[in-house]
Amino acid sequence: MRIMTHHRPLRRGGHVVDVCGMALRYHVRGTGGPVCVVLPGGPGLSWEYLRAPALELGLTVVHVEPLGSGESGRLPTHPYGYDRAFHARALDRLLDHLGQDQVYLLGHGHGGRVAQYYALRRPARLAGLILHGSSPVGGAELEEETRHQFDRFIRRNQANPALPAVIDAARLLPTITDERLLTAAARRMFPALVAHYWGRREELSPLRAKIRFSYVSSRRADGTADPIDDRQPLRSLRVPTLVVAGSYDIAGGLRWGRELQSLIPNARLLVLPWSGHLGHVEEPERFAEAVTGFVTATRPALLRDDVLAA
Repeated sequence: MRIMTHHRPLRRGGHVVDVCGMALRYHVRGTGGPVCVVLPGGPGLSWEYLRAPALELGLTVVHVEPLGSGESGRLPTHPYGYDRAFHARALDRLLDHLGQDQVYLLGHGHGGRVAQYYALRRPARLAGLILHGSSPVGGAELEEETRHQFDRFIRRNQANPALPAVIDAARLLPTITDERLLTAAARRMFPALVAHYWGRREELSPLRAKIRFSYVSSRRADGTADPIDDRQPLRSLRVPTLVVAGSYDIAGGLRWGRELQSLIPNARLLVLPWSGHLGHVEEPERFAEAVTGFVTATRPALLRDDVLAA
């Protein structure tokens, strides 16, 4: 893959920016329109799974490979040190490099929790926030809800002979440190991340085959946990926010979507009734229409005036 290092940071293709002596890689897709920076989930999931080509028709989409994952650099304390404060500092450096006064920030899963952390601390840098499959909390409460939703997935598919392989992968995934084995387990568990995998196998199998996972932790550099409970701070968030939740999402579903909407002043909630955790793939048209509509409605007045003048 060719990585560009010249002074056109929003040119289509792969780029790299130095963050504290480490290479942060990002990928630009789409041309024209507002800039939307995208943070993947996991932590450790590769950026490619989060592409939504319909968004690229009217936005300049910047996909980040967070430090510690993919081809970006790693800390000496790897796999530890990649807490939300660390990712927020890296995001500040990236936005400086892009030369944008304001951007839209889209975070998926764990990337959503990083995005809401950033929005609470750097609201002036954001024109809008899109929380896709995110949650206001992490830790034991999130894990308990995920187990509950995974049990529902099992009950819906209990007659499927392929189910045991998914259950085994979900059980093993938290114990694996080897990245090749981690990627293999994530691919085996993939059917649990979407609403109706076996009914759409031909369509979804190519994405399943592209999933890559890096072994990275969201713990602090000393190995201690980075507690996540944004419920109270989110009540003061003034960044325009779109919350996206899939009805079948085991990791960031309706419970969290509704709670985020209730916490964040004037937040909009998009429910994707036929989606799991990957609504941008499962219901791409509805997802793209909602995001582009949100951007149009919240786009800074100066940018709208520039378009009209042109």
